[in-house]
Amino acid sequence: MSAPDLEPSAPHGAHGRPPARGDRWAAFKASPYLPAVVLLFIIAAAAGLFAGSYTYAMANPTPRNIPVAAVGRFDTPRDKVFLDRLEAALNTSLVLHEYTNGADARTALEEQKIFAVLRSENGGVGLDVASASGASVAQLLTESTLKVGQATHVPVKVTDVKPLQRGDPRGLALFYISLAAVIVGFVGAIQLSVHAKALQPLERIGFTIAYSLLGGFAIAAVVDWLLGSVDLPFVQSWLILAFTMLTTGMVFTMFNTLIGRWAMLPTWGLMVMLGNPSSGGAVSWPLLPSVLGFIGRWLPPGASVNAQHAAVYYQGHQRVFPYLVLAGWLLVSSTVFWVWRHRHPGGRDRMPQHAVTAT
Repeated sequence: MSAPDLEPSAPHGAHGRPPARGDRWAAFKASPYLPAVVLLFIIAAAAGLFAGSYTYAMANPTPRNIPVAAVGRFDTPRDKVFLDRLEAALNTSLVLHEYTNGADARTALEEQKIFAVLRSENGGVGLDVASASGASVAQLLTESTLKVGQATHVPVKVTDVKPLQRGDPRGLALFYISLAAVIVGFVGAIQLSVHAKALQPLERIGFTIAYSLLGGFAIAAVVDWLLGSVDLPFVQSWLILAFTMLTTGMVFTMFNTLIGRWAMLPTWGLMVMLGNPSSGGAVSWPLLPSVLGFIGRWLPPGASVNAQHAAVYYQGHQRVFPYLVLAGWLLVSSTVFWVWRHRHPGGRDRMPQHAVTAT
């Protein structure tokens, strides 16, 4: 008679207990799955916010306050009706600045204090626009003024006194080269943090300067020399692009020092989701939501677009403000990185010894 089959003995002690919930959570946190799961949600949210920010700023540009010069007396009943109809057509308030003569108004246009000049002349109205100051604003003013003139039986003559270059009829080339400098600038810093992690702080800054100079030169050379899209003041445009790349690269380096591997989040949020739609490069600031129009001038993308724009079209009337904005961001980010450089995840003193001595 065979012995009966024996049941496997029940597990004893800790070997038979399933892992405790705390142990499972600790193992999950130590695994690569936690950051991967977090990234799933971050990427999805970033995609929606990215699309939303550009759509909000650019899909339906709406005029707010457009500064315009008024030359001559717009005090006849017909003139008042014309201006009232024009404001109604624009759905905005024209901020009229009165000038006694056309020369002063033209100077204000060159200094980018105004976007157009309205002139009362010979029983009609003359409109001088500057596409270089903002193609979207010039187009809107032209179309609206012609329609109102036709409706009120007021002759209107429109002149583009500062047209865009022939190779850039929509005025987007400067926005795109600035966008390239912004994105490649911080992507370069990301690549240094991944592939050249052992760089010491001064070396990291040095290589950021080097790729900014080379990258800015490459952007300017392709757009001007190779494609011929825009006739750039080459050295100045090159240095603006390099300045932009260096600034955004150091901004990422600052965040990398402060929050480590999640540095991409605030960098992308500031530079791309907020900075680029509000830069005024694709849609001029009078057509942007007022908050974006104000904020954009204080961020590197807007400063880069404004500096480049003035360098190309307003050589005699450039402003220092965009350069101060870029310099301010560069100074703050470089200072934070240098003061807390011991927290940066790179550097040879924090690398494994075999990685430092490997040949």
